[in-house]
Amino acid sequence: MYIDTHCHLDFPDFNEDREILLKNSKKDNLYSIINVGTNLSSSVYSVELASRYDLVKAVVGVHPSEAQDFEPSIMKGICELAKNNKVVGIGETGLDYYRGKNSAEKQKELLRRHIQLAGMLNLPLVVHQRDSRDELIDIFEKEQLPSKVVFHCFGGDKIMAEYCSKKGFYVSFTGIITFRKADDIREVCLEYPIERIMAETDSPFLSPVPYRGKRNDPSKVRYVVEKIAEIKGGNLKSLREMILVNSKKFFNIV
Repeated sequence: MYIDTHCHLDFPDFNEDREILLKNSKKDNLYSIINVGTNLSSSVYSVELASRYDLVKAVVGVHPSEAQDFEPSIMKGICELAKNNKVVGIGETGLDYYRGKNSAEKQKELLRRHIQLAGMLNLPLVVHQRDSRDELIDIFEKEQLPSKVVFHCFGGDKIMAEYCSKKGFYVSFTGIITFRKADDIREVCLEYPIERIMAETDSPFLSPVPYRGKRNDPSKVRYVVEKIAEIKGGNLKSLREMILVNSKKFFNIV
């Protein structure tokens, strides 16, 4: 069995076959699917989706790319959603300076609010980081973090990986780990403690080989798990079970 710990089934890419995919989830050996919000409306949809399907759980929050339009009332809405019993985490939050450095201060404030909410509700924090390592670490060193933090779609930054390992954070890998030029990510995977590794699709993006270039979906998380097992050089069945246990423990899924 597998858990896709991060996907976006609320995106319009799934408008044509969302229900079919979810109905087939058990056939695809999916134990659970965690749908992650990127803004208030996306988070509302995530909770609604989770309420209709037992295996779907929701994470609610505002993506850093949405920071420019952020208003305090939005965070109030996220806080109310987070009290729903199908919500298993806060995010995705973080800093993304790849395209949005002009909103850096708003991103930082938004991240702090997510950290505080996760701590207040004792929920895991789901973190997005792109081209902002030092600034994000600076915030993390100043804030009281929740007990569980995961860096989703982890890249190949060794310094970031060392920091995460030192702090006891989880990291989650996507289909990128199967890409031919992703040696840096595979090296991080090799060295990172297996008991704090999870797998995700980040669908509809980042389809793993052999589906690269096509729309991704939760059923393809198994290719990520298989690649992690190959990199770690262990028994596939044992490593698959460990990643499942990690994911259930992190998100408190029974």
